Amino acid sequence: MSKPSRPSAPEKATGVERTLFVTSSAHGGRFTFQSERMALLFIDTLQQIVHAGKLTIHDFVVMPNHVHLLMTVPGDVTIEKAMQSIKGGFSFRAGRELDFKGEIWQRGFSDVRVRDRMSFLQHRTYIDENPVRAGLAGSPEEYPFGSAFMKMQKRSGI
Repeated sequence: MSKPSRPSAPEKATGVERTLFVTSSAHGGRFTFQSERMALLFIDTLQQIVHAGKLTIHDFVVMPNHVHLLMTVPGDVTIEKAMQSIKGGFSFRAGRELDFKGEIWQRGFSDVRVRDRMSFLQHRTYIDENPVRAGLAGSPEEYPFGSAFMKMQKRSGI
């Protein structure tokens, strides 16, 4: 597969924060994230990036062979740099903490700019319903590797 053209030079940052729906797949379509350890490490990596103030994750789901993110990137950061932080940070930690060897990510990612509230809500619903459509859960809140589950836990005080 050819690498998408994505100029990530700092001057490509827009100066305006952007909200995007992003999908990134596991290398070769493998089910890299199906283990609880890998999925939870990815979620922890996202949480660390958010806590560091690098970007905002509104919603996410970690599927067995891909991830979906609904996120806002600051104006001084390119989408490429944001994804490098997520994918590279996770790959580093998987190697160090789980002794994972080999490629984790397919090259590149797909992104869609979220320009209004309707688009935001449609992408949020898509993320929430992804494990349900895949037969992995009966409802979004039942799937432990997504933001719907985490929001339900937070509401329940767990």
